[in-house]
Amino acid sequence: MYDSRDPPIGRDAMTPEKIPKAIRVTRPAQGHVPGDGLELAFGYWPGRGAPVVALHGLTASHMNFVGIAERLAGRYALFGLDLRGRGDSDKPEGPYGFVQHARDVAAAMRAMGLGASIITGHSMGAFVATALAAQEPSLVSGLVLIDGGLVPDTPTADSTGQGIPAALALRITQLRQTYPSRQGYREFWRTQPHFPVEEWNPWVEAFLDYEVDGDSPVQPKASEAGVLADLREAFQPEAINERLKSIRIPTLLLRAESGFVPGQPPLFPDTLAAQFRTYLPHLEDYRFTHTTHYTIVLGERAAGIVADLICELANRLRS
Repeated sequence: MYDSRDPPIGRDAMTPEKIPKAIRVTRPAQGHVPGDGLELAFGYWPGRGAPVVALHGLTASHMNFVGIAERLAGRYALFGLDLRGRGDSDKPEGPYGFVQHARDVAAAMRAMGLGASIITGHSMGAFVATALAAQEPSLVSGLVLIDGGLVPDTPTADSTGQGIPAALALRITQLRQTYPSRQGYREFWRTQPHFPVEEWNPWVEAFLDYEVDGDSPVQPKASEAGVLADLREAFQPEAINERLKSIRIPTLLLRAESGFVPGQPPLFPDTLAAQFRTYLPHLEDYRFTHTTHYTIVLGERAAGIVADLICELANRLRS
C-alpha cells in the first residue's frame, strides 16, 4: 500500500537530460516529470510490462487510482499523473482544457520513455484520455473510460431536480473551504454520503490525505481557476464527439450504478451508453452494481474488477 512516508523521486531526478533509457522502479514512488511547459506530479506503482497510464477526475489526483494500482498486484505497472492545476503539479493561470491536458500527458509519457499504452481515465480523465487518443494515436493502444468521456444531451437530475451542475457547484465551493487538519478533512467526508460506511477504507483515506495541502489548517490543492476552465470545455460536446468518432482502438466503458451518492441516478444510464456506442461502435460496456461515481475506483470490490478488466485488455493487446 502507498505510504506517504515513502521517499519521493525528486524534481531534479526527473529532468529530461537525467532520465535513464530504462527506468526500473521496485516500490511505489512519487515524483515530477516534464509536461507541456510545466512539471507534473506523478505516482508510480511497479509491475510487469508497460505501465497503464491513469488520468483522474475534475478535482482529484493520481491517488484516485491507489486501489486499482494495488489490485493490479504487480501484474501491470500503473503510472498516474496529477493533471495541471491539481495535486502537486504546477498550477499556471492557463491554458487548461482537455486538449491541453492531453498535450501534457503526451509530453510526460515521452519523458518517461513510454510508447503505446492503455490509458485509463476516470470522470474528466476519460475526456482527456479520448483527446490523447485523437491527438497522439501512437501513444494509445487501448482506452478504459470510467464514468466519463461523453457529455449527456440532458444533464442527469435526481428526484430533487439537482443533478450534475448542482453537484459540481458544491464541489467548487468545497475547494474554497479550509479544514482544521487532514484528520478533520477525512472526518468531513465521513459525514457525507459519497463513501458509504462499508466502502470506507485505507485507499479513501490516502486519497483524501493527498488531496489537501498544509498542516493546520488544510485546504484542497486543486486550482479553482483550472477547474472552472475545464468545466467550460466539458459542456461543449461537439468537439468531444468529433474526437470520439476518430478512435478505432479497443475501448471499455465502465459505468457506476449510482451517481455521486448511492441511490442517485447514474451519470451514465443505459441510454447514454447507447449514445456512446453511436460514436464508438466497438465499445465494450460494463455496468458496476452497488457503486457510485467515487467507489467505482476506490471501493474494494470495484477496484479489483477494474484491475482485472485492465489486465484482460492488456493481455488481449499483447496476443
